[in-house]
Amino acid sequence: ILILFAVLQFPGPVSDLVESHDKQVLFAACMSGVYCVIQSSLADASSSPSELKISSEFLLVPEEGVLSLLLVGSVLLTLSQRDTSWILTLYNCPKQSASSSCESLTSFSLPLVSSVVQDDDEGKTGVRRRPVLICVCSGDATPLPSSSTSSSEVTLTDRHIRLEPVLFKLLFGVDAALAKSPVILCGLPDGCLCFLPVRLAGSRPRVLHNLEQPVVFVGASAVMKMGLGHAQCLVAVGELGRVVLIKTDKGGPEGGGNTAGFTERCVPGPVVCGCVDKNCLYYSTGSDLLRLDLNEETSSKTDAARQSPTSLSVCRVVALAEPAHNPAGEVELLGLSVRGQIQRITLPLEKEDTGLSKMPSTQVGRSVRDLLSAIGDVCDRASMLKTGIKSKNQILKHLNQVLNISFLLVAGTNSEENLIRCHATTKWSRLLQKDSLNLTCVLDNSSPYVLEHGWTLSVTVFPLSYPPSAGGESPSTNFSFPFHSLPAGESLEVSLPLAAAGVASFPMTVSCSLIFSLSSLLGEEAANFKGLQCSCISLPLNTLTVDWLHALQVSSPIDAQKMATSQCNNTATDTIQTFLNSRRIKCSGRGEGGGENASKPKREQFSASVRVLSELVRDMLVVKSSDEDPQGPKLALQNVHVSLLEWLLSEGFGGVRTGHQGDKMSRSVIHARGPNGHTVKLTAKESVGKEESLTTVEVQVESSSIAAVCGLHHAMLRRVQRAASTKSIRSLGLRRALQRAEVTTKHLFLFSFIYLPAVSSK
Repeated sequence: ILILFAVLQFPGPVSDLVESHDKQVLFAACMSGVYCVIQSSLADASSSPSELKISSEFLLVPEEGVLSLLLVGSVLLTLSQRDTSWILTLYNCPKQSASSSCESLTSFSLPLVSSVVQDDDEGKTGVRRRPVLICVCSGDATPLPSSSTSSSEVTLTDRHIRLEPVLFKLLFGVDAALAKSPVILCGLPDGCLCFLPVRLAGSRPRVLHNLEQPVVFVGASAVMKMGLGHAQCLVAVGELGRVVLIKTDKGGPEGGGNTAGFTERCVPGPVVCGCVDKNCLYYSTGSDLLRLDLNEETSSKTDAARQSPTSLSVCRVVALAEPAHNPAGEVELLGLSVRGQIQRITLPLEKEDTGLSKMPSTQVGRSVRDLLSAIGDVCDRASMLKTGIKSKNQILKHLNQVLNISFLLVAGTNSEENLIRCHATTKWSRLLQKDSLNLTCVLDNSSPYVLEHGWTLSVTVFPLSYPPSAGGESPSTNFSFPFHSLPAGESLEVSLPLAAAGVASFPMTVSCSLIFSLSSLLGEEAANFKGLQCSCISLPLNTLTVDWLHALQVSSPIDAQKMATSQCNNTATDTIQTFLNSRRIKCSGRGEGGGENASKPKREQFSASVRVLSELVRDMLVVKSSDEDPQGPKLALQNVHVSLLEWLLSEGFGGVRTGHQGDKMSRSVIHARGPNGHTVKLTAKESVGKEESLTTVEVQVESSSIAAVCGLHHAMLRRVQRAASTKSIRSLGLRRALQRAEVTTKHLFLFSFIYLPAVSSK
């Protein structure tokens, strides 16, 4: 009967527990160090278990990151992991004293063979695998100090093994056998099986074998039928199912002496925990508890690799204690389930006589309990399978949604018809006395699908023209905006900096795309697939264009009036000053250096204009006039140039609109500032040709920056050409087009670039 008589609360997760040889002192390894608890102080519990909070007063070894402990006589061994090595430290342990600290004797460093210890389990649980530490003594050695076990008994107790002297000498050397030194056997999570003689001066850890997979269990078994009460075989089990049997081979090759033989077997994994009996290995895979007969002879290595263990139909066991035998000769296993339940598992004896025999009532009751326990384990397994199936169904549903969205975006060859697309708005802002142009990008989801978690809106901005200092490559900038969910019919709005004041790298192309990360399908399970974390699907949406007209800072009417007045005054002053300078030059004569005294020329002004037929402008702007109302066409004729200028500045060309206000643009002359900082003047006017029926609208751009004039001229041409190619313009009557063909060739798109020299001033 198992009785709970104390509950210990440690300051952190416990990685290992070790009892002293007299069962009076308990050592516990935590991340902050090793704690020591004397069990006699816990014996005051009466009916209910006592609770004891372990504080720093019980701290024995202040060493961080201890993963495994082992007590050999009065020597306490700790094993911890550093970045690239394992640290094995030996301490002199005080006798039953929880207050005093241990004295460090020596320390060894073992190199980390591989990075298998930093695998996915550590990433998910935050707990590293615990190395395995056991003590192996020769069968003819004296008992360990403070040990209650006599030398004539087989000491196959937990973590202390008495090995056959011949095998001990073959494995650990003649010096360790002659000195009768205990040997520390260490199974590391990187697959190395190392040993260290304790009482040999100058000894260092050496590698005995490498399982090439994390070592889960190391024990001993008397698999040889002849023996003197000592373990005659070492058993090492790897996490992936590799079992290594180390025993003495009688008569080496060509009639030589005894040698140590290493026999490998393979069992279904993964192995969570294990223990050994005299001739059987019991191990748990988490989903089942299995038994492997170590005494079974195999004819070849192929048979050994294919050997199948026997299922015991017990699941979810994460720890096993040393097997024991009851008076009836049955094997009893003590296991810990994943839910924290302690289970006593009784394995019935295999009887050769299968005849009908009446079972005792106690055995019948035990069989019923075992059957009910097996039913409970099956129910737990069914619950786990149901949870897994539900999770996989959710993954498949999410994947189906992703595939539908992918097919929808791939099938939409014309970005104008895509149900999922982007549009944008430009707006100037001022922060810390610095102007910057911002782009507000809006993702519209007009599809019937929901963009769930895992999607990211990617916006790439790169100029179509760039300076030679860029090294021949476009200086693109990428912005990523992950979002959790975007239901059907809703939109997502993001803002990003486009350019600072003084930057003239326009026009710019804004490429929008949706990126889906495949690791988001699996959630927490994605950590098991390292290659999936960087896998993603990129689906292009549409491309936006930001040109010079989008980047203009339009001045208000008051600021424009001040700017125009200032320019007129400057022009009049410059004219008078120029006249006076010219008179002064004429009076001074040719030889008085008039060239040096002449004033420096004013900054050159450049201009460009676009002329369009008024009738085509009306068709572009969809201005409807009625023949019955004589005032309609007249009003339209008077305001068509203002409407054209307003349309050029507010048209959502390239999927991008500007943030200009309407009251700032309803005029024929507009003053603005370009992204490069130069002032710009836009003037719209109508002119009547020789024929009264031909009226054109001219939009002129003036600036001292040739880059601004060229950029704005190009932006206006693109807008007019695109509007002129629409269906409403192409639907003009063929006869009317032929009648005016000769004239329209002169006036439809007359692109003039005029150089205007400025008046010189002193």
